[in-house]
Amino acid sequence: MSPSTKGAQGAPVTGNAVAIKNFAFSPATLRIKVGTTVTWTNQDTEAHTVTSTGSGGPLSSAALATHATYRHTFTKPGTYAYLCTIHPFMTATVEVTR
Repeated sequence: MSPSTKGAQGAPVTGNAVAIKNFAFSPATLRIKVGTTVTWTNQDTEAHTVTSTGSGGPLSSAALATHATYRHTFTKPGTYAYLCTIHPFMTATVEVTR
């Protein structure tokens, strides 16, 4: 694997930040430990949301204007799928481990 393919679309990435740009969440899959606070930052000129897929999920941001941020601390292990309710084709996942 060459360095340029590391972090390719779909490959899990560790860290605590998600960029919203070009109508996509980057990284598409974020792998974190329980207790991590993740920050999403909208880098697009369009508004976006960070909303759990399905009912009862923990993620529920307001519409984020350009440069706005949303933060959530994950307290339980699991896989958290989310999307932008304005642009439902924008989907991503947070994988939380102990």
